[in-house]
Amino acid sequence: MTIDNLKRRHFIKNSGLSLGAMALGMMNANAEEKAHYLTHNPKVKSVIYLHMAGSPSQLDLFDPKPTLKRLNGTLCPKELFEGKRFAFIKQRPTLLGSPFDFKKYGECGMEMSSLLPNLGSVADELCLIRSMNTDQFNHAPAQLLLHTGKPQFGGASMGAWVNYGLGTMNKDLPGYVVLTSGGKFPSSGKSVWGSGFLPSKYQGVHCRSKGDPILYVSNPDGLNKKGRRNTLDTLNTLNRKHASRVGDPEIDSRIAQYELAYRMQSAVPDIVDLKTEPQHILDMYGAKPGFVSAADSAKDPRDVYKANDAAFANNCLLARKMVESGVRFVHLFDWGWDHHGNSKGESLEHSLVPKCGQIDRPISALIKDLKQRGLLDSTLIVCSGEFGRTPMSQRNDREWHGRDHQPDAFSIWMAGAGVKKGHVHGSTTELGNDVATGKVHVNDLQATILHLMGIEPHKFSYSFQGLDQRLIGPSEHPKVIKEILS
Repeated sequence: MTIDNLKRRHFIKNSGLSLGAMALGMMNANAEEKAHYLTHNPKVKSVIYLHMAGSPSQLDLFDPKPTLKRLNGTLCPKELFEGKRFAFIKQRPTLLGSPFDFKKYGECGMEMSSLLPNLGSVADELCLIRSMNTDQFNHAPAQLLLHTGKPQFGGASMGAWVNYGLGTMNKDLPGYVVLTSGGKFPSSGKSVWGSGFLPSKYQGVHCRSKGDPILYVSNPDGLNKKGRRNTLDTLNTLNRKHASRVGDPEIDSRIAQYELAYRMQSAVPDIVDLKTEPQHILDMYGAKPGFVSAADSAKDPRDVYKANDAAFANNCLLARKMVESGVRFVHLFDWGWDHHGNSKGESLEHSLVPKCGQIDRPISALIKDLKQRGLLDSTLIVCSGEFGRTPMSQRNDREWHGRDHQPDAFSIWMAGAGVKKGHVHGSTTELGNDVATGKVHVNDLQATILHLMGIEPHKFSYSFQGLDQRLIGPSEHPKVIKEILS
């Protein structure tokens, strides 16, 4: 007997419990479609998470501060600076009041920036949280903490967790789809939608805006559908034999992914084809079929941002089509929200304005479209950055205005299934530097999303490296935000 045969996985295989055979049997029985970790009646079937990578300023969009505006240009109080750690601020800065006006929107009177009038038109559908906080003040760790529960690489993304726990609602489509815009990926890279320690079949499937929407789904030149099926059958036979010999569960994931790719050949083209949408729907979103953003090929995408760039609008419409077709989790990452004021492209005046123009109309259209189709009652929309921005100006020596990173207080909003409508939760201090009431940590947000999807967040785990890994982290502190639940 060789050393290999003494390994535990070989013992299991030779005991008649072949992992490959078990996984294949489960796959053939559509076991992956079952919601194994459903613990209570879910209010949410699908999630559309809109992440503004770089983090938009809550003080310029969602959290009005009249006192800050009145004190604009004055030295910040010592308590806002001394003993604090910032990403870039090194000397005592001046306060920066918002250069933009705020207005009250909807019957609820929710105050938001005049830069977002279309979003304001659906204010009565929104649940605005002004009291978010995180542990991280740099982009990649903060993005990872928000979406994987860990500030380091290697964690499983929220979408992968949901895909693992609940499975897909359409066996011909991935349970977790990712769409990107803005010209770049998030600072955390593809890890922010990866599966980490979970089997790789649960990772996000990135859908591209040009070329094949999903890599390697189309048949290579000279290979038709029948030929692809024969090739897959042969490959699967070889993979099953190898899996039964070595017991590596990733081989079973590979088989499942090959099969999903084959099924997607029929389903994906129809879903990603925006030309099938009526013109009035395209106009409502501001979507343009076949549009390729100039930001995708620009050296610095911020130099070419225009308010009428349709990349994000197209992705919002695709997100609706995805959830309508049974995709469980759709993640939209839009890059370009890091406004430090170091240059014109990073300034509030010249970059925040067109970025708001890119998202304002499509997001309001997404909410209205889901509602008119009866999908808003089962879909949760979440919109956030990874942290907030400071009430102080990052640079006092530049003509452009911008803000540094701030983990202590920021705003996000939610809409749709399971959350209160026209509701504002929590508040920040007079200058917006810290949470005053209703503090919500990013782990609390994760716990709440899982709860709304019918999963008990504290019991939902995956054994890895001798630990029961959880999306919400190892602490028992994360809690469901009951105050925002409908």
